Amino acid sequence: MQTVRFGVVGLGGMGLGHCRFLSEVVPETTLTAVCDTHPDRAQQAGEQFGVPHFTDPDAMFQSGLLDAVLIATPHYGHAPVAIRAFEHGLHVLVEKPLCVAVSEGDQMIAAARRAGAKFAIGYQHRFRPEVQAARRVIEQGILGEVRRTLLITAWYRTQAYYDSGGWRATWAGEGGGVLINQAPHFIDLWTWLGGLPCRVWGQTRTVLHEIETEDEAFALVEYPNGAHGYLYATTNEEPGENLIEICGDRGKLRLEGSDLQVWQLKHPIRAFTYEAEGMWDGIPAERIEPPFPKSPEGALEGQPALIQNFARAILYDEPLVAPGEEGLHTVEVINALILSSKRGQPVSIPVDRAAYDALLAELKAQSRPKTRLREQRITDPNLIQ
Repeated sequence: MQTVRFGVVGLGGMGLGHCRFLSEVVPETTLTAVCDTHPDRAQQAGEQFGVPHFTDPDAMFQSGLLDAVLIATPHYGHAPVAIRAFEHGLHVLVEKPLCVAVSEGDQMIAAARRAGAKFAIGYQHRFRPEVQAARRVIEQGILGEVRRTLLITAWYRTQAYYDSGGWRATWAGEGGGVLINQAPHFIDLWTWLGGLPCRVWGQTRTVLHEIETEDEAFALVEYPNGAHGYLYATTNEEPGENLIEICGDRGKLRLEGSDLQVWQLKHPIRAFTYEAEGMWDGIPAERIEPPFPKSPEGALEGQPALIQNFARAILYDEPLVAPGEEGLHTVEVINALILSSKRGQPVSIPVDRAAYDALLAELKAQSRPKTRLREQRITDPNLIQ
């Protein structure tokens, strides 16, 4: 079987997990090189997986060992490493978030188009069967015009988690807190199902942890058609919860964890409101069971499925489920919410690139090295193996 030769840049817990997927799990891929700016990490990973190791991404890109690169660096590394990879004619899969600032995302997308290369973002939750079913409900117009949305993405993180890396939850090292780290997966699903807002009124704050950036964020959003929505994200809540609601003129969708519920109305709300003659008339709602896509026996899930789809896009031009260009939608929401909070006013999407770059420069200038740090590199145990 033909395979795609991959190099991994960034060998923290996430990057090492990807190395294992590429070398042991996904049949269409071969791990052929690894890279990290920390020489000991690069050498250890190279020895562990039996491949050449590098400390300079450009040297790896020029080695002739790769067809594609998977980027798992801290967030600020995503854009410059991806752009350099595209300039070397390589295909790129980047971990979430796409980047820190929307202006960087513009540059990444332009570089991918110049190179004519495949470009994907690490949003593996799009592959979940209940999410695929929800997407089909939206595409088939079962809900009608969207009137309201809701996203609650609640997580818990210890102080030890934030102390595990000097870059975590700092403006200089990560470019944000819960919004840029934990929330992107579900902001992506929220916009994939409900659409991209055009206006955000947001607030961020640090409630529990000793960190520079936010551990709580909330916002009211408006859509081009006048619909409204609400977003809430935190790392202060246990048990965790991920809830998305999309409410339309003809029905409602509720995705909570792996549970998908869909209701279809007998009559559209807008028409029935004026056609009904009774003062207490209501609209019957039927609970429907959308068909879930059937996966072949032994099909990959989660991160491996994402990598497999990317590799098959390179080999066979299979459509990408998570195109890199769509990763910019999440960054638009994140940047808009942070800019709204810091400036105390609503912010339109697309975000003013110059305004957000100026704010980020201010925040980075105020950033300070951590006084408490106990480094750890452990792959998230919740990754699907």
